[in-house]
Amino acid sequence: MIAVKAKKPLIIVGGLLVLFFVMSQPGGAAGMVHSILGMLQSAAESLITFVSTVFNA
Repeated sequence: MIAVKAKKPLIIVGGLLVLFFVMSQPGGAAGMVHSILGMLQSAAESLITFVSTVFNA
């Protein structure tokens, strides 16, 4: 029960930390988002390559 009550304040604190980071270092935040999106793109391309190889073989 304690974990459920602590979840909402932790989410709020985490959101405030992200907001502070974005406001204090917008270039760094943009770089991080760009890096994360690049990793997701690479993972998606790898998955597409795998699935197309499996079904074309």
